[in-house]
Amino acid sequence: MKVTFLPLTVDAARRLGARPLLDQAVRTDRAAAECWTALLAGCGTAARRDLGPQLRRLSEATSMQVGSRWWFADGAGHRKRVAGAQENLEEAIADGDGQEFALAFVGYDHAMASAVVCANSAHPSARKVGEHRA
Repeated sequence: MKVTFLPLTVDAARRLGARPLLDQAVRTDRAAAECWTALLAGCGTAARRDLGPQLRRLSEATSMQVGSRWWFADGAGHRKRVAGAQENLEEAIADGDGQEFALAFVGYDHAMASAVVCANSAHPSARKVGEHRA
């Protein structure tokens, strides 16, 4: 499986055995490739509109993987970085700027992968990182 836009996130999910996160990261990467092609071609296709929802689904899958307690408490800084990177991506898409899109995706991938790795490092034995048994 070759990924172009989310190599760090895909690698982190694969190493953790986080199948739902991995599957969503791969779908998001495919949507990013289609969006990139549309941006380079100067097209206003559905591919440009479809990436935003995929990014949100990836954030949701990440939240499920790391655990909502971690994501909204100790991981809040990571969550904010991911949200900021996502805003940069959506702005690049709206502007039709391929170069800005590529740079923003590097930041997004780094932010997302960092969140996954840091959450796992904080609680390596937890099934869902950050969730605590009742």
